[in-house]
Amino acid sequence: MKKPIIGISGSRIIKQQGPWPGYYRSYVNEDYVDSVIQNNGVPYIIPFNEDPEVTVMQVKNVDGLILSGGHDIDPRLYGEESLPKIDEIWPARDSFDMLLLREAEKQQKPVLGICRGAQLINVAHGGSLYQDFSYREQLTLKHSQGHTPDLETQSVVLEPKSYLANLFGKKKLSVNTFHHQLIKEVGKGLNPVAHAKDGVIEALENNDGSLIGVQWHPEMLHRSDPEMNKLFIDLIKKSAKEG
Repeated sequence: MKKPIIGISGSRIIKQQGPWPGYYRSYVNEDYVDSVIQNNGVPYIIPFNEDPEVTVMQVKNVDGLILSGGHDIDPRLYGEESLPKIDEIWPARDSFDMLLLREAEKQQKPVLGICRGAQLINVAHGGSLYQDFSYREQLTLKHSQGHTPDLETQSVVLEPKSYLANLFGKKKLSVNTFHHQLIKEVGKGLNPVAHAKDGVIEALENNDGSLIGVQWHPEMLHRSDPEMNKLFIDLIKKSAKEG
């Protein structure tokens, strides 16, 4: 039986030490790769590039897509200028990831967005973000735990009858979070389906569950919390139907 190919949006790092300082390297954290392999998929890292024709072909060659984490999203994409507490932005990657998303939706291929990936899905659908948790008027919990990737430090509550609630078969999850930006206005065609105890949106989905975004990092939990593999199992099963 053919295993579905799951594309993982790549980033890049600039080498700082040793030979060739300043040299660009394409990469993605290995946990994304391991999460796909563990759950019977074939991971392909999709390297960042600025050739739209190449990016379209990259999507055509995979059966499903994971939008990985990384930089803050350029606030000009949702009609704002940068505020003092925004972190580094990379507009070229925003364009790359949005084209990946647009093509995956056009080609009817399932998408899982993780952290930045969830935020990008929201912005691509016309939503907005708080550029930093401190710009939210309500009391906000710590959403960037800053240590021990597989430590679950936050509770999220799933909306009844949502795709995610049905997938996990429960109302409440313990998760790890590493984001300082928050979903503000929800994009068109998306439903907020998981909230932290302070009301912050921690997951979004479309009506049929072919598009899911979570602000926690399930790929970092796939060994310590087997339940988090359900997100990858689900993506891979849906990708097999499309492949």
